[in-house]
Amino acid sequence: QVQLVESGGGLVQAGGSLRLSCTASGRTFSRNHMGWFRQAPGKERQFVAAINWSGAVANYGDSVLGRFTISRDNAKNTVYLQMNRLKPEDTAVYYCAVRASPGGGWYRAVGDYDYWGQGTQVTVSS
Repeated sequence: QVQLVESGGGLVQAGGSLRLSCTASGRTFSRNHMGWFRQAPGKERQFVAAINWSGAVANYGDSVLGRFTISRDNAKNTVYLQMNRLKPEDTAVYYCAVRASPGGGWYRAVGDYDYWGQGTQVTVSS
């Protein structure tokens, strides 16, 4: 059974940094795209970042471009999200996600991903 477990969320002041981690178990995802999404209260789940299987190429949502960095360690079956210069509008539950099938292309929609973590809360105070 596939399981994704996020960690690293918390409360931080505006301008601060956090690093989220997401470790997968149940199978290896070294050939699969991995991504991060977030959902604020009353809003739809929003694309944050995605990374290809090798970690060489990443894609970001407009609101986080230049502040967040996604990376991965295939040996640990783990994806990371380094979040810098955080803003109050970054407050949300952050979810990691993985595609079941390997392959190329870019995937920014919720429906593009098959496995999801339970989410970790990030709160940025002003």
